[in-house]
Amino acid sequence: MSQSLSVSEFLHAPGPILDVRSPAEFAQGHIPGAINLPLFSDEERAQVGTCYKQQGPDPAVELGFALAGPKFAGFIAEAKRLAPDRQLRLHCWRGGMRSEAMAWVLGMAKLEVTLLSGGYKAFRRWAHQQFETPKPIVILGGMTGTGKTAILIALAQQGAQVIDLEGLANHRGSSFGALGLPPQPSNEQFENLLALQWAKLNPNQPVWMEAESRRIGLCRIPEAVFQQMDCAQIIEIQRPRSERLAALVEIYGTADRQALITATERIRKRLGGLRTQQAVALLLQGKLTEAFDLILDYYDRTYTYDLQRRNRPIQPVDITGLSATESAALLQTLLPESSSENPRLLLSPSVAPAHGTRTTPAAKIQSEAV
Repeated sequence: MSQSLSVSEFLHAPGPILDVRSPAEFAQGHIPGAINLPLFSDEERAQVGTCYKQQGPDPAVELGFALAGPKFAGFIAEAKRLAPDRQLRLHCWRGGMRSEAMAWVLGMAKLEVTLLSGGYKAFRRWAHQQFETPKPIVILGGMTGTGKTAILIALAQQGAQVIDLEGLANHRGSSFGALGLPPQPSNEQFENLLALQWAKLNPNQPVWMEAESRRIGLCRIPEAVFQQMDCAQIIEIQRPRSERLAALVEIYGTADRQALITATERIRKRLGGLRTQQAVALLLQGKLTEAFDLILDYYDRTYTYDLQRRNRPIQPVDITGLSATESAALLQTLLPESSSENPRLLLSPSVAPAHGTRTTPAAKIQSEAV
């Protein structure tokens, strides 16, 4: 016997989540952590859809059972393997015939099935609704190579709330951003991953996020989230160029040489023909520090232009010589002990700077990271 739950209830119910949509639907986007147990293959789904359009619902249902019926025993065996305690969650696209048919089959095998009311379509509505909820964001900015991602990881390890957008997107946000990382998720799946994290955030505690452009590779930050980021207070970390270059060499030193050259060629128009040729020549010679020194000129110009173009207060923080762990600890000292009274404004341009810091009017930071 099965029961239907709302999205929030469904996400907290016991058992694995089985997504019975076709493999192509699942690949486009799914509830993070769900397992694909497709009632129909992509081809079979197309056949049933065509039958429905041309002949009507009754023939389509009959065709569906004819295609899925021989697979029922396999579905039961796989469901028992995935849910040894016999409790599982299950959904299709709209909470219609596919999930109901699978729930009936598994229920006959004495499995306890929980259905998602409205199916994956309802989950997508829920995901977009999460982004409308305001969070007390603190933006971590800084020039390319200052180690923002490593500091976010350290902040999370120290118990701070962190949303690592680049980690969710599998991309560092620049021409070089995909090197050494897994393939990017679809934009839909990126939103799904972000929504689950967004929903878990404590609205009374700071949320650290890195300054980003609207797109991180192929993934687009949801507009409601980007608008909140655009209004958030900014802390800009600063390191000397030598430390930044050393960090870039550490990140990309083992990257495929041709991939580095290709990424450099992609910014030829902005870097300039001569500098591009020089950077490529240095890469071929294995002189990564010298090559990145040339490439940084473009990224630093972009960053500086954005600072001059906008008029937003930021708080610069010098982290010269500090590790990611030390930097994270320093940054947390800049926040009030409690932000619950005013979660929309955690920092003020008038905040007295910590040792080694200075406060100055500047701009929203959306510099790409190499």
